Amino acid sequence: MDSDPRAVRVRIEADALHLTRAQDAEGAYYVLPGADAADVAAGARGTDGTTATATANATALPLAEALHARIRPVGSAEAVLRGWARGAPPPCVAFEDPAAVAPVRVRAGAIVIRDGRILLIHFTDEAYYEIPGGGVEPGESPRAAAVRELREESALAGAVVAEVARVWKEGRREHYFTLDAEGEIGPPETLDTYGGIPVWVPVAELPRTPVWPRRLAWRIAHWHRTGWPARPAELADSVEDLTAPCDW
Repeated sequence: MDSDPRAVRVRIEADALHLTRAQDAEGAYYVLPGADAADVAAGARGTDGTTATATANATALPLAEALHARIRPVGSAEAVLRGWARGAPPPCVAFEDPAAVAPVRVRAGAIVIRDGRILLIHFTDEAYYEIPGGGVEPGESPRAAAVRELREESALAGAVVAEVARVWKEGRREHYFTLDAEGEIGPPETLDTYGGIPVWVPVAELPRTPVWPRRLAWRIAHWHRTGWPARPAELADSVEDLTAPCDW
C-alpha cells in the first residue's frame, strides 16, 4: 500500500464523519480531510482506465452511510471505518492510497447468486472460501475475465450484470461483478480451481463465513437484502484473519 507522510485528519461530530464531497465520471465520492480531492480522483480508475477532474464541497455522513460510501483515499478510509465501527475512531490516520499505485495484478471476480445462495470456491485444506475469479489476461477486460474465470472454475455460462466493487488488496486491484449464470457445476476433474471445490453457500451466512476479501463479503449479504450499489464500491482490504467479525 502506498504510504505518504501526510496525516489525514478524522473529524467526527454529532456522530457524523466530516468529508469533502466530490464528483467524477461515475458520480459522487468523498474525501477525508487532509487529502486533496484532485490527488485521489486519479487513483480509483474505472474498468476502462478513465479518470475525471473533481469538484468538491463539504458534507458529513453517519457511520451507516459512510460504510457504503466511496471514501478516498481508500487505505485511509479503511483505517477510519475500522476504528469508528469498533467504537474508537482515530483522531488521524496515515495517508494510504493503494489506488494511486500501479497494481501488481488485476483480478476479476464473479458474484453469482441463485435462490439465496452464492457460488464460492472452498479451499478445504486452508479452511477458507473465495469468490470465483482470477487474473485478467493481456488485452482482456475485467468484465470478460469474470465471465471466463466463472466458466473455467464452475462450467457455468455467465453474463455480466454490473460491476459492484473494486478492492485493493496486497498490491492487487480486484474488480467484482454480479453475473446471471446458466448451467450446473461441472465435474471436478474438468474445472480449474487449484484444488478448490465450487459450493453454494447461503448469502445470509457470508458475514460468518471465512471469505476473502473479508470487507466485501458482508457487504454482499447487505446488498442482497437492500439493493446493489448504483456505482462500484471502493475498498482497501488489509484483513488477514478471515474468521474474525468484520462489519466495517
